[in-house]
Amino acid sequence: MAFLAAAVQLTSTADVQKNLATAEKLVEKAAGRGASLVGLPENFAFMGGTDAERLATAQPADGPIVRGFQDVARRLRITLCLGGFAEQSADPQRPYNTHFVIGPDGGLLGRYRKMHLFDVELPDGSVHKESHHSTAGDEPVTVALPAPLDVTLGLSVCYDLRFPELYRALVTRGARLLLVPAAFTLHTGKDHWEVLLRARAIENLSYVMAPAQYGKHNERRVTWGKAMIIDPWGGVVARCTDRQDVCMAEIDVGYARDLENGLPCLSHRRRELG
Repeated sequence: MAFLAAAVQLTSTADVQKNLATAEKLVEKAAGRGASLVGLPENFAFMGGTDAERLATAQPADGPIVRGFQDVARRLRITLCLGGFAEQSADPQRPYNTHFVIGPDGGLLGRYRKMHLFDVELPDGSVHKESHHSTAGDEPVTVALPAPLDVTLGLSVCYDLRFPELYRALVTRGARLLLVPAAFTLHTGKDHWEVLLRARAIENLSYVMAPAQYGKHNERRVTWGKAMIIDPWGGVVARCTDRQDVCMAEIDVGYARDLENGLPCLSHRRRELG
């Protein structure tokens, strides 16, 4: 009932091939250390270039980037989560930001299209208008992994973290491992990243795994990093430092269920409140 999971931390740039090679190397590192489930962060394939360059990387779900990682998952016999990728949509100028889950046989187990888009002007002068170049999804997604992992994943991407109602919906659908791949800005991440992740774990009595982008991606974009895994009591059980790497921890679904039995706040919800 317990297995090892790994969160990958990357410093992706506009060099797609280099990003993919680094991501594959770190996935192999995690699998070599015994991880059965590995998560890549948002923008793992491309980050830091122009909107036009990003648009050029958009592909369908059966495009070469996803197929390449299907081969990786199959070769390593792991479940692999691609935490945020430009999937082509009906609007050629606004692809989805999609989180894919690939099984050990290379099959596509599920996909979640980021629902909350990051449109903000920060005090440091940074301007982010994700809705200008992305199409929002409209449906929460869970993925039930069979034995030996035997856990249901709740999928999200980055800015979704600020909307607790999404995670409650995922847990209501059976999720006990919440995935939050991200590229959190330095400005917000230094104060909010860990606090929000631990809150999502505590209030939902669930594990949280948060692969992350870290560092300087170009002259305008710097991210906070600190990829981590958090247990259902809110304890940080694994954390990356300031480099491209992986952090790993045991996911024990039985522990989450025991906590829920002893602290039945999920069953005490007043559902009429929403």
